[in-house]
Amino acid sequence: MTQAPARPRTVRRRHDREIVALAVPAFGALVAEPLFVLADSAIVGHLGTAQLAGLGIASALLTTAVSVFVFLAYATTAGVSRRVGAGDLQAAIRQGMDGIWLALLLGAAVIAVVLPTAPSLVELFGASDTAAPYAITYLRISSLGIPAMLIVLAATGVLRGLQNTRTPLYVAVGGFVANALLNVLLVYGAGLGIAGSAWGTVIAQYGMAAVYLWVVVRGALRHGASLRPDRAGIRASAQAGAPLLVRTLSLRAILMIATAVAARLGDADIAAHQIILSLWSLMAFALDAIAIAGQAIIGRYLGAGDAQGAREACRRMVEWGVAVGVVLGLLVVLSRPAFLPLFTGDSAVKDAALPALVIVAVAQPICGVVYVLDGVLMGAGDGPYLAWAMLLTLAVFTPAALLVPAIGGGLTVLWAAMTLMMTMRLVTLWLRTRSGRWIVTGATR
Repeated sequence: MTQAPARPRTVRRRHDREIVALAVPAFGALVAEPLFVLADSAIVGHLGTAQLAGLGIASALLTTAVSVFVFLAYATTAGVSRRVGAGDLQAAIRQGMDGIWLALLLGAAVIAVVLPTAPSLVELFGASDTAAPYAITYLRISSLGIPAMLIVLAATGVLRGLQNTRTPLYVAVGGFVANALLNVLLVYGAGLGIAGSAWGTVIAQYGMAAVYLWVVVRGALRHGASLRPDRAGIRASAQAGAPLLVRTLSLRAILMIATAVAARLGDADIAAHQIILSLWSLMAFALDAIAIAGQAIIGRYLGAGDAQGAREACRRMVEWGVAVGVVLGLLVVLSRPAFLPLFTGDSAVKDAALPALVIVAVAQPICGVVYVLDGVLMGAGDGPYLAWAMLLTLAVFTPAALLVPAIGGGLTVLWAAMTLMMTMRLVTLWLRTRSGRWIVTGATR
């Protein structure tokens, strides 16, 4: 007897369960990551202003260095999830190991660059004479943990590809607690000052990497996957990640241009911009969690040869993105009077931020769709298109942003340009998904 096709409502519920099961733990892990810096700041802040300023500069450099390589997570998730969909767990974990070996090589290369250039990098960021020594100390010690940070990124991608976002959440929470305890013990108990904070973070990062490696290696042994570095596999991982690196660098350039323009508008505007950017980044975590679910789910469907399932999952995740974006937008509008006093008592900063926050709120449904479609195309392994689309977006945004000081309107107009940027991303991503060219089934793209 022929089985009746699943009803649309049943299909939506199945997708909803998958999305929630992957997105909620992913959101928790994403939120836990910036808590490392917050914990370090809270502990080092009691040492003195110069130490805190040094930490701020070094942390900004480290965050930039690591975030550039976020493709290690994205590309690995897409590749592993395809293999999972195809039913080949051995090849899935083998591909994940290639990503981890690539992370180790890149981490060693970054250390080789950062250690001798730390003083120049700190000077480039304009550190004062009092803050610079602390920034150099923290940067040099913490850079030793970069290989561990990159291994964590790649291994996180492996587990996401295996449809497991809970383990990364547990590891992130455990890493945060260990980091906080080690910082207190080494900064104050051992009297190491800011160096103790750096060592605490390094130890916590290597602890997290060790847990991830234990999980992945155990899976590799269970399924008979080789643990040895494979030159061809590592090269393939690098080739898959290169377009996503271009995408990430383009996005970082957009954020840097926006901050540079805000600085030209005046002190009140740049202060308000930093507050808004912090809120925007927090909301991005919620939307990015859906995108991460999209990467894992879409890759699995395409690997299994289920093009229709991939389309249906994409459609449902877009609906989720719109809904979450609407909720976030309403929360921004309603919480503005209570939110801004938490960061500033300066009326000029509040006056600059209030109208700009309305623009940010209106843009959230657009952002929701953008993040989801970005995740869908990453899960499909459509990196080259994402790279070209982001370069085009950068080309459109740059002149629009640079014209803001001449046009007038201050921060509100700047965030209108940011909304233009997100709209441009929406158009390019929507056109691609509508074309169906991203749907390439099979264990590899």
